[in-house]
Amino acid sequence: MPVFNQSRNRIIRLIFLITFIVIIAQLFHLQVLSKKYKRLADENAIQRTVVYPLRGIIFDRDRRPILNNTLTYDLMVIPSQIKGLDTAFFCGLMEIDTAEFRRRIINGIIRNKSFRPSVFEASLSAQKYARMQENMWRFGNGFYIQERPIRKYSYGAAANVLGYLGEVDSNFLKKHADEGYQSGDYAGMTGLESSYEKVLMGERGVKFLIKDNFNRIQGPYENGAFDTAAIAGSNLHLSLDIELQKEGEKLMQNKVGAIVAIDPQTGGILAMVSSPTYDPNLLTGAERRKHFSQLYVDPKLPLMNRAVLNSYPPGSTFKTLQAILALHEGVITTKTTFTCTGAFYGCGKPMRCLDPGVFNLTRGITFSCNTYFANVMQKVINNPVFPDVDSSLSNWDNYMYGFGLGHKLGVDIPSEGSGIIPTPATYNRIYGKGHWNFCTFRSVSIGQGEVLVTPLQMANEMAYLANKGWYRIPHLVDSIDGGDKFGLLEKYRKKINPMDIPDSIFEAVHDGMQGVVDIGTGRGAKLPGITICGKTGTAENYSHGAKQKDHSFFAAFAPRENPKIAIMVICENAGFGGTWAAPITGLMIEKYLNDTIAANRKPLEERMANANLIPSYMLREIKTRDSLQRIRKDSLDMIRKAIKDTLQMEDVPEEVLHPDTIIQKAPARKNDSAERKVTQKPDAIIRDNKKATTGNKKEGIL
Repeated sequence: MPVFNQSRNRIIRLIFLITFIVIIAQLFHLQVLSKKYKRLADENAIQRTVVYPLRGIIFDRDRRPILNNTLTYDLMVIPSQIKGLDTAFFCGLMEIDTAEFRRRIINGIIRNKSFRPSVFEASLSAQKYARMQENMWRFGNGFYIQERPIRKYSYGAAANVLGYLGEVDSNFLKKHADEGYQSGDYAGMTGLESSYEKVLMGERGVKFLIKDNFNRIQGPYENGAFDTAAIAGSNLHLSLDIELQKEGEKLMQNKVGAIVAIDPQTGGILAMVSSPTYDPNLLTGAERRKHFSQLYVDPKLPLMNRAVLNSYPPGSTFKTLQAILALHEGVITTKTTFTCTGAFYGCGKPMRCLDPGVFNLTRGITFSCNTYFANVMQKVINNPVFPDVDSSLSNWDNYMYGFGLGHKLGVDIPSEGSGIIPTPATYNRIYGKGHWNFCTFRSVSIGQGEVLVTPLQMANEMAYLANKGWYRIPHLVDSIDGGDKFGLLEKYRKKINPMDIPDSIFEAVHDGMQGVVDIGTGRGAKLPGITICGKTGTAENYSHGAKQKDHSFFAAFAPRENPKIAIMVICENAGFGGTWAAPITGLMIEKYLNDTIAANRKPLEERMANANLIPSYMLREIKTRDSLQRIRKDSLDMIRKAIKDTLQMEDVPEEVLHPDTIIQKAPARKNDSAERKVTQKPDAIIRDNKKATTGNKKEGIL
């Protein structure tokens, strides 16, 4: 064989050898080293499903389950796995259009990457669930149905206390980066669901299932050898009495305000009513988003927990604390008297009273004499023990802070406000240092002017008075099944005793408060066989410089001999405290102490419950919003008719022109300004991050 042919033969053999080696190496890599095709095969044959744990159950004080669990089904999507999908058929099953389909897919990719599962639609309706189950084999690996527990509110009450769940967003995931949350998870957003999230959430599990070539589940993979079980969250036991809560919500329907009732001995909250409220079951299930949108734009602001967030001038309920302070400082005694001729004239401009006469401490509290308490506070501020008014007001501030005012108490639900207690810095900022004195803030002596308190603080004030000088931080959770592993309840066990004040001082104030209910302005709260100590409050308030109807307050504790309940009631813009707040307080005390309302008092209960005291400004806002909705609905009807006439359609699908959808998505126009203003509130209702202004300071109301 020629040398040339031998050389060419060797080259060909070498090429074949190299090619063979490359093929063998590639086969070895694909079959032994690489995990890619194994992963693809597993994805086709094995479905990894997250098993969501049952959240902890919440029980009331009598072990009634008031927040439980039920099951729902989410449609999940893995965008990278969507192949050969009949989009039109799929959208028909889901009752959406292709634009909405694309939007959801894009959102899933942005929020959670294309290769990770995201929620395509949460809480499928029964009809959609049945349709999707029947057709899941058509959609390959791109879609699957995820079972998930959701909350069930057994009594449909205490919405603002219990809170609601919401799907976690990117901000939540960043804030809780090391806590195991992932896109599609739900977490507590408000109320106890938020405060005790780490207790209630439990631990997720994982289940591996085998699928056939039609994407149908055949059973567990490897008999469940690789599955991990979900661990349910811990149960909470509350101090809340759900029947008392329901009674409070009934009495406060068609009213704006709050009720807070506390067990003085434990600090446990027995009832916390914020009105208007809503059925918490609206924020679970398939129509959660729709209901949330409606509640969010409701002018009555039902999502707001007025009991802990809003701040109000306390009115004459504040006088009890001024009496405690003055007696303890020694600037008055129980026998000190002041004469009222119809007004307090000590600062030039009269501050009027309702009942002229001569008043000592007991009568001053019982008949809520403004002149008496203006003189009392004048003695406190002008006390010669202190070198100047700054020092005496600072001393007054220390008492108020000790009584639990001007700062957050630390209740175990979010969004607590701190209220406002004016300090020397407050008046230095407003008037300039050295340019103010007692007359500048005399209205504070009767709970007006710059002082603001939350309903929770006012109820806690009653607990402090009932206990004769101490309180425990108000709270809702008494115990946690399995123990308090995170130390969440420790601070609620401690007594807070800010200053050593003799019992005799409290007894003197109690005498006056009992007189309020027995013979004074709080007779509407009187109950046979139960000694109640209380105090009415009627507080002026202004909005944008215009006087609104007075707020109606009543605060009390009972029985005097062995207090078991401390309570406050506020009805915004409802008028005199004795007319509405006092009777509601009496009914709440009766319900708690006697477990029922006496038959002869049922008419009073129904009259209080049926009274519509919605403030006029809110009614105007509701009317404006309803008018806008009607206008837009009429416009939709015209659009629908035009489409039908133009396209010769028998009808236009409702989901295309749903009024609620249009209202939420419609661009703002000039005539929409009224709707955008519905969240405005009177100036007298001040959030934690706002300040009282002197423009709202009015005087002379009980």
